[in-house]
Amino acid sequence: MRKYWINYLIIISCFMLIFSCQEKKKNAKFKVVTTTNMISDLLHQIGGDSIEVVGLMGAGVDPHLYKASEGDVTKLTTADAIFYSGLHLEGKMVDVFEKMNKSGYKTFALSDGLPEKNKISSANFAGNHDPHIWFSVENWRLAAKFVTKQLSTLQPQNKEFFEENLRTYDLDLKSLKEDLNEIASKLPKEKRILVTAHDAFSYFGKEFDFKVVGLQGISTTAEAGTKDILDLANFIVENDVPAIFVESSVPEQTILALKSAVESKDKNVALGGTLYSDSLGNSGTPEGTYLGMYIYNMSTIVNALNVTE
Repeated sequence: MRKYWINYLIIISCFMLIFSCQEKKKNAKFKVVTTTNMISDLLHQIGGDSIEVVGLMGAGVDPHLYKASEGDVTKLTTADAIFYSGLHLEGKMVDVFEKMNKSGYKTFALSDGLPEKNKISSANFAGNHDPHIWFSVENWRLAAKFVTKQLSTLQPQNKEFFEENLRTYDLDLKSLKEDLNEIASKLPKEKRILVTAHDAFSYFGKEFDFKVVGLQGISTTAEAGTKDILDLANFIVENDVPAIFVESSVPEQTILALKSAVESKDKNVALGGTLYSDSLGNSGTPEGTYLGMYIYNMSTIVNALNVTE
């Protein structure tokens, strides 16, 4: 088996030489490479048609486990700027981005645009912060401002255009927050217990007053064991949780095992639906945008949990 990361770092060391030999076409758009499709959507909102956005990860891709392909290397070496989430969401790729930045590449972690008080610490993730920052709408507003600032520095001739797009998008995000609060208000607080495949919804829980329990840890690299499943099954029975949720970027086997464990205790628990956690939906659908994804998630959660006997 080839030494993937060793070869990858060797390639990285050659990036500057490759880049220096390439001549950018005169009329080519400013090329931005992104990791997750949440970030791609954000760059589209701010950059509009003045930039070309190239995403590495599509719908249903788990960024915790993602490994860059040889094709990704080409995308990265020809990029004018690279935006990634940070806080180790992208696993080992973060180390590569940091090395590229030291070599002169323009790489930006969205998490750098957030103050420390906005980041949730997690003892379950080697003492690092929870990387699922987009589930706080307030954090996403700050991320949009961060992207606008960086693009304006890189393309000062389009600064006013970026800032106008930010003003429009910020109004959309404010409206989104109001809509989410309205939907959440239909669910009594005693029913706001969200059980999912992995612990991706802590920011959501904090912002909308939900108790959130993930079967796996913050990173999907941590596997749930039999004891984890049995402990959570007991929690569901004790708290009379009516539904649990699959995630689009996480295999459903562990949630199905949890459902079976609950039912072995003579308690019915439904699969409440599939939530978008580490990626948006398919491009061209409402769920393929941050705004549409969040409305879908909140509606799915509230509808599944707001059951009456």
